[in-house]
Amino acid sequence: MNDRHTAIQDLFVAGTHPGTSGSGRVRLQTLVLIRWIAVIGQSFSVLLIRFGLDFEFPFLPCLLTILASAILNVVLAVQYPVTARLSDRGAALFLAYDLLQLAALLYMTGGLTNPFVILILVPVTISATILSVLSTAALGLLALIFTSLLAFWYLPLPWTSTGLDFPALYVGAIWMALALGIVFMSAYAGRLAFETKRMSEALSATQLALSREQQLSAVGGIAAAAAHELGTPLGTIHLVAKELSREIEPGSPLTEDMELLVSQTERCRDILAELSRRPGDGDDQFRKTTIVGLVEAAVEPYDVGPVRIKVIPQTGHPPEVPRSPEVLHGLANLTENAADYAVNEVKLSIYWDAPEITIMLDDDGPGFPVEVLKTLGEPYTTTRRERGGMGLGVFIATTLLGHSGARVHFSNRIEDDRMCGARVAIHWPSGIIDQGQHS
Repeated sequence: MNDRHTAIQDLFVAGTHPGTSGSGRVRLQTLVLIRWIAVIGQSFSVLLIRFGLDFEFPFLPCLLTILASAILNVVLAVQYPVTARLSDRGAALFLAYDLLQLAALLYMTGGLTNPFVILILVPVTISATILSVLSTAALGLLALIFTSLLAFWYLPLPWTSTGLDFPALYVGAIWMALALGIVFMSAYAGRLAFETKRMSEALSATQLALSREQQLSAVGGIAAAAAHELGTPLGTIHLVAKELSREIEPGSPLTEDMELLVSQTERCRDILAELSRRPGDGDDQFRKTTIVGLVEAAVEPYDVGPVRIKVIPQTGHPPEVPRSPEVLHGLANLTENAADYAVNEVKLSIYWDAPEITIMLDDDGPGFPVEVLKTLGEPYTTTRRERGGMGLGVFIATTLLGHSGARVHFSNRIEDDRMCGARVAIHWPSGIIDQGQHS
């Protein structure tokens, strides 16, 4: 008894295998609600055909078939909580029953000659949007089997007093239309659901990256503010320590201790000075920098390997910009990607002539493959599958830079009719980043 209960529980209640495609993505209540809509529609149609059109057909068996679905819905609603979620297998069997019930109704009401036969597409389309490819393929095959059987075996409806004989060619055409509809609609719905899911996951990764960058920025702000506040009392301690060291007689056993105290206070002052230069969100002086300082802060962690990273600003006074976590993380991602593929050097040229602020990021690597260049910036587009890349780095970078008002353009540099590296051009209209409107 317990084994049977466990098997039913595993079949209908999901969430124990989050790694399985489609697992736990649909609530039981959602499919139950859809089935209630089907039950109401089927009941109305059967009653209309029997009493409105006065057609003779197996009326009572049709009602019993519909009643079976209603009873099953009631049992599921009572047995399982509103929050219950279906496993991939459980949802597939749920929809398979709906296909079977619909096929039984169609068998008793004209088969493929019944205009409502189009509803056989619904369970397969629902499966394509929420279940795995394997489950959708199984349901599609089941729908094709039922459609094929209904083309030959069904109880005809009395369309006229003398009967109506549908040509075999017409029935075959309906079968072909349904078969193509099952294949193409399920493929279309499945692809759309897949793209939506991928975009949702990519945006979640972007939000996580931005959240981490904001947390780091906040920590930097606290450190900078603390350094600013501790500077004055530490300076007083340093001054007093130096005065005391002068008053100690030469050869005193305290001389060495006072020298150590003075040296350590100087070291603390150096540490606090370094902290005060780190980007953060404390006082206003820590929330703003120049466009050159922002680029240098973003690329500094990656200028440690064999690939040189050069920041080349134009001459003149650079505009002041906010220390935006979005821009810092976006520039860092693109710089890291360029450094991974560069041979010797990555250059970031900065221009701030009106009407734009522009950063040109060039590397001397192999450039972007043509097939990747067309979709670069979309989630899960990568040239580094062999390195374990997921294809989210550039997407996250372009998304975060887009939040700051930037336009990002990818291209390859061509010199003397040969490719000499990749280029990423980042443009901000004047008055956007330099005024902090999107910080």
